[in-house]
Amino acid sequence: MKTPLYILVLFIALTCSMCNTSKKEEVVVTEKTTESQKEDHHVSMSAADSLKLVNHQIEIKGEVEFPIQLSVDSLQKMKVATISNLKITGQNGDVKKNDKTSRGVLLKDILEKVKIKQNGHKDRNFYIVARASDGYKATFSWAEIFNNPTGENTYVLFEENGKPVKNGEMILICKNDIKTGPRHVYWLKSIEVYKVK
Repeated sequence: MKTPLYILVLFIALTCSMCNTSKKEEVVVTEKTTESQKEDHHVSMSAADSLKLVNHQIEIKGEVEFPIQLSVDSLQKMKVATISNLKITGQNGDVKKNDKTSRGVLLKDILEKVKIKQNGHKDRNFYIVARASDGYKATFSWAEIFNNPTGENTYVLFEENGKPVKNGEMILICKNDIKTGPRHVYWLKSIEVYKVK
């Protein structure tokens, strides 16, 4: 009598254990999905919703002498660079996008135009925030832009493969990052300069 009861209890315990294991596996799968979604920093959305995030101008503001708004037309009147074979890579190293040619203006040139409010040449404690309409942000330090090869590799783009950019009219990209995705800001809304306090 005790043996069948023992087997029944053991069977129930084993069944419950298996149920808990499958629940744990579901949680792991959900977490993996969430992590991969985080890698593509902008949330997937419909074409109509994407259009709502498009900006026709980007605002350059903050600790600058001459705040301005730039459109594609005004960028085209500046010193335009052509970039060949620009690859956008995600956190895991996968190539998300590969543009044969892109055109844009160096962020450094834009910041020199608006003139950061520096008190002498030793006043360098600034950071720059590139902000998208959906709230995504990427940051740069003053030293990265003005005393590092990053300054010669960070662009506000308005054209990809001979056509206007797809996600907004202007995007910001740092092409010498090891993984270019995290500082690939589309739906670019503003470039903001702040002093480190």
